[in-house]
Amino acid sequence: MNHWNNEAEAREEILGLVEQYYHDFKEPRKEFKPGDRINYASRVYDSEEMTNLVDSALEFWLTSGRYTEQFEKAFAEYLGIRFVSLVNSGSSANLLAFMALTSPLLKERQILPGDEMITVAAGFPTTVAPAIQYGAVPVFVDVTIPQYNIDVTKLEDALSDKTKAVMIAHTLGNPFDLNAVKTFCDKHNLWLIEDNCDALGSEYVLDGKKYLTGTVGDIGTSSFYPPHHMTMGEGGAVYTDNPLLNKIVRSFRDWGRDCACPSGRDNLCGHRFDGQFGELPVGYDHKYVYSHFGYNLKATDMQAAIGCAQIKKFPSFVERRKQNFKRLYEGLKGTEGIILPEACENSDPSWFGFLITCKEGIDRKKVVPFIESKGVQTRMLFAGNLTKHPCFDQMRAEKKGYRIVGDLTNTDYIMENSFWVGVYPGMTDEMIDYMAETIKEAVK
Repeated sequence: MNHWNNEAEAREEILGLVEQYYHDFKEPRKEFKPGDRINYASRVYDSEEMTNLVDSALEFWLTSGRYTEQFEKAFAEYLGIRFVSLVNSGSSANLLAFMALTSPLLKERQILPGDEMITVAAGFPTTVAPAIQYGAVPVFVDVTIPQYNIDVTKLEDALSDKTKAVMIAHTLGNPFDLNAVKTFCDKHNLWLIEDNCDALGSEYVLDGKKYLTGTVGDIGTSSFYPPHHMTMGEGGAVYTDNPLLNKIVRSFRDWGRDCACPSGRDNLCGHRFDGQFGELPVGYDHKYVYSHFGYNLKATDMQAAIGCAQIKKFPSFVERRKQNFKRLYEGLKGTEGIILPEACENSDPSWFGFLITCKEGIDRKKVVPFIESKGVQTRMLFAGNLTKHPCFDQMRAEKKGYRIVGDLTNTDYIMENSFWVGVYPGMTDEMIDYMAETIKEAVK
C-alpha cells in the first residue's frame, strides 16, 4: 500500500496512473478494415481529458468551480466574445437563451406569451421547444436545398406585429445567411438567437469581417454532447456581448436569483445585506432574492475539466472536419441520383455532418438500410418536419399555437429523402473512402 507524505504527492501519483491507464487501455490502436462499424460521431480525446476529470473528482468540489471559470474564460477568448455561461446541455443553453428574452428587464423588447418567434421546422426540437413551453408562437418558414437553412426570401412574409425574435440553427455546421437574417432583425428591431450547437468553429464573412458563428446575433448557444464538435459528455454554453443579457442568462441559470456572486463566495459584491428588492424588507439576504422564475442549469466542474482539455484540441478538430468533408465530397462528386450539400455563400463551415438528399427515383428507404448493413451509421436531419411529430398533435388538431408561412415543400422533401453521415475528426482517410464507395454502391 502506498504511503504519501502529502496530498500533492498523492495526487501526482494518482494522475500519473490515470495517464498510464489511458495509454494501456484507451488509446486508439485498431486499424480500420472495410465493414468495421463507422459511427456518425464519436469522442476524440487523450489522457489529458481523463487526468483532468480525475483531478476534479479528487478535489470533490463537484458543482461549478475553478475548472468552470477556466473553461468559460478560454471559450470566450476563442469566440472573441465577452460573456460565456457554462450549462448542463445544449438544450438547456437554448432554453436559457430564449428565456432570457422574456425578462422584464428588457422592457418593451421583452417577449410575452403570444408573441412570435420566426424559425424553421427542419431541425432539432429544442431550438423551438422553449418558445412553445413559454407560450410564445413559433412561425415556421421553409428551408433551401442543398444548403438546408432558412429561406431568407420568406422572412418578410413571416413578419407580424407580434414578431419579437428569430431563433434558428446553423444546419450541420453550415451557416445560415447571416447577412440577410441580421439585416432583417436590425431593420425590425428583433432579437436574433443563433443555435450554434452543430456549427462550433464555422466562420462567416459579414461586411468584410470574419466572424465565428454564434457571435453575430444577440445570443449564441453551443452543445458539448459527445457527438458534437467538442465534448464534456453532457454540457452546453450560452454566450453574448450584451452585459444585460449576460446578467439575465446568469440569473435564469442560477435559480433566478438576483445575486451574481459565484457559488461559495459570499458577499463578494459587498452589498449582501444593504439592498431593498420588491416588497422584501430592507437588508434581506441578497443571496436569496429572486428576480426571475429560474432554473438550476449549471454544469459540474468535472464536465468543465474535460472541456478545458478539449478546447486546446478544438482548432485541430475543426480542420479535420473540413478535410473529411472535402474528401467525402470529392469521392461522391458526380454520383447520379443524389444531391450533395453546398456551403452558404460567404461561409467556411465547420461541418458536423455530410447531408445527402435522394433525387426522384432513388428510394431513401432502400438506400439507408443498405448503407447501414455495410457498417456505416446514418442519421436523418433530426425532426425532418417538426410540425408532423406527435408533440404537435394537439396543436395541429386545435389549429393554434404555431403558424406556417407559405408551405414547407423543401422541409417535407428533406423529411422523406435526406440522410447524413459523419465527418468527425476521429475518421481516417480509409474510413471516408469506404463511406464514399458504400454510398455510391447504395444509390446504384
